[in-house]
Amino acid sequence: MFSKLAYSVFEQSIKDYHEFDNVDQPINNPFPKDQFEHLLYLKNWIDTVQWHFEDIIRDPNIDPVAALTLKRRIDASNQERTDMVEYIDGYFLQKYSDVKVKENAKINSESPAWAFDRLSILALKIYHMNEEATRAEASQDHRDKCQTKLNILLEQRTDLSTAIDDLLIDISSGDKFMKVYKQMKMYNDDELNPVLYQGKK
Repeated sequence: MFSKLAYSVFEQSIKDYHEFDNVDQPINNPFPKDQFEHLLYLKNWIDTVQWHFEDIIRDPNIDPVAALTLKRRIDASNQERTDMVEYIDGYFLQKYSDVKVKENAKINSESPAWAFDRLSILALKIYHMNEEATRAEASQDHRDKCQTKLNILLEQRTDLSTAIDDLLIDISSGDKFMKVYKQMKMYNDDELNPVLYQGKK
């Protein structure tokens, strides 16, 4: 099933990142560019780097100039993340382009790629919560609380994976159809963000 394949790729990306644990480590995507796994690996690598950007910027002692530079990198990462979601949806649009949609077919509230986006973030939550649940120097109370949270995240993984696979089955059978709307982000666009276009006057 697609969800199992995707999760295994996400796990590999997270493992590969943490061999270096460095936000500036260049990606070394092990999958050929013509494979779906290549998109999944790249998507999760972006998510993983951004996860650690968010950790760094919350350092109360961070230099303000460094924080501003990092905020710009987070903005750029968010745009990359959105672009990757659209690439992945493009894959599914092509894959199911010949499906005959039934007259009573319904649209889902989110596209397949946005569901995979949630699974990618969930993989990161599970990885880091497991770290906390097994951190030797943490108190037993801390580890127990994190284990409880980890159990919930694992249950969520099961439910989300099932929902993703069910959605793809419904799309492939014509019971549901997908539409993709470009994410019209306004804050990065100097024609749409008032602060940016007023600064051009």
